[in-house]
Amino acid sequence: MEAKDDWSGRAKRFMKAELKRHDVTYDELARRLSAMGIEETEGSVTVKINRGAFPTWFFLASMKAIGCPAVRMEDL
Repeated sequence: MEAKDDWSGRAKRFMKAELKRHDVTYDELARRLSAMGIEETEGSVTVKINRGAFPTWFFLASMKAIGCPAVRMEDL
């Protein structure tokens, strides 16, 4: 279980860092995802990210929505 918690923490930190790097708030991310056809609210985004155990589709869609050009494994 410890390894899963470690990866959840890494995912959460990476997502938060990318949001900050691109100056995107949770509310703005929810709006951008909605524009892509993925209905999210600020609250649902906040819960997913703070939990750190979000689905892969959410991670990939979020990276696209904030304009992250690449995800490098060494950054995780």
